[in-house]
Amino acid sequence: MYSTLVSYLGVRLRMKDFKKYYLISAKPEELFLALTNPATLQLWTGEPAEMSTEPGSEFSLWEGSIVGKNLQFEPGKKIVQQWYFGNQEEESVVSIVLHSHKQGTSVELRHTNIPEEAYEDIVEGWNEAYFRSLQDFYEE
Repeated sequence: MYSTLVSYLGVRLRMKDFKKYYLISAKPEELFLALTNPATLQLWTGEPAEMSTEPGSEFSLWEGSIVGKNLQFEPGKKIVQQWYFGNQEEESVVSIVLHSHKQGTSVELRHTNIPEEAYEDIVEGWNEAYFRSLQDFYEE
């Protein structure tokens, strides 16, 4: 885990990075759609979603609790987003890389520049809400 210091209104904030692999029992192409198509996002999150695969477009998930900007897409392979955490100087970037696996898809998640005070909640959100929901969705 890597951390940096960022100045926020004259206060030094510690930033952290998070990286983890998840296994989802779906093909990478199916999982890419589940992560980028608003209708499919709503199926596994249970909430309306604003999402587009247009780089530069903004997105909103879980009634606005996750918001940001879409930076890059490689269909069936990769999603890169900027997540918003107030007015921080360094962008918080999420990269989701989908790797084919004999049991479906190995998902490589990397989330950089997470404010230290939000780190535990973000990690729990990735593990419990985001990827556990996807795993449950595809296991049903």
